[in-house]
Parts: sequence; C-alpha cells; structure tokens
Amino acid sequence: MERNIVLIGMMGCGKTTVGRLLAQRLGREPADTDALIEARQGRSIPDIFARDGEPAFRAMELELCWELSRRRGLVIACGGGLPLQAEAIAALKENGLVFWLDRDPGETYDGLDLSGRPLAQGGREDFLQRYERRAPVYRRWADYIIPCGDGPQEAERLISTIYLEVSQS
Repeated sequence: MERNIVLIGMMGCGKTTVGRLLAQRLGREPADTDALIEARQGRSIPDIFARDGEPAFRAMELELCWELSRRRGLVIACGGGLPLQAEAIAALKENGLVFWLDRDPGETYDGLDLSGRPLAQGGREDFLQRYERRAPVYRRWADYIIPCGDGPQEAERLISTIYLEVSQS
C-alpha cells in the first residue's frame, strides 16, 4: 500500500514548499489543505474566517481530510491548526505517515508573511504562545519529527529518505 505523506507544523514552517519538493522527487501529487479549501470555496482563508468563522473553516477542513484519507500517493501539506482536530488528523494518519516540520518558532514568525494568515495577527508573543500550545499536539500525532532549521531542501531530503526506508520494510 502506497501511504500518503502528511506534513504538519506551524504556519510558515515550510509545509507547502517541502510538500512540493517531495512530490517532485517522489512523483506524487501535492495536496495543500488550505489551498484546496480556498479553491473549493472560491475565496481566501481570511475571508472564510471573517464571514463564516473558524468553526465553519474547521468543518470544511475535516470534510477534506476524510476525502484525502481515501486517496493514495499524495503529499499532504496541512494547515497549521488541522492537527488540533483529532478526527481530521486521525483520518489522514489512517493512510499516511505524519511528519512534523519543527522549526524554531521565533525564526518562523520573523520570516512570516502575515497577509492571508488570520491566526497570525496577534503578534510575535501570541505566535510563540500558540506554538507552545500546539507543539504537544504535533508531537503526539507525528510519526517523525523533522528539524527545519537547515531549509526546505534538507527537510525534503530527510523525509524522502525516511519514507523510502519505511516503505521498503
């Protein structure tokens, strides 16, 4: 069975970039949950949050996870808050190996483009506190923790090596 690769971590840690690199290297289809929701809704995440609220967005996210969990051969880059929904990440984990892209939260925030990120508007201290709350959740769901301080290419190399080793055993 060809398991999906599922990438989790804080916003701005590189999930989308690493996901694209992995998809290219392994000949897989990339799937970014935030981008897929935006495409389906025909509007941005900030607009969904503003008009419908976070609970509505999370419901959309959960429905998408159920769909993605039934597919094979994907590299799935999850929105930063997705693993907080146990049902959503559990669905993806049924058919996927979960990699937590762990990057220093201060460096992540300092390099973050805040536009289009409604949950990053509270400033640096709020972002660091959010990381502290989420880190145990990411750790609980992760099959592997990938340090991301050396850039997306190194993270992609580590994940592809681990994934290929696990797939062959």
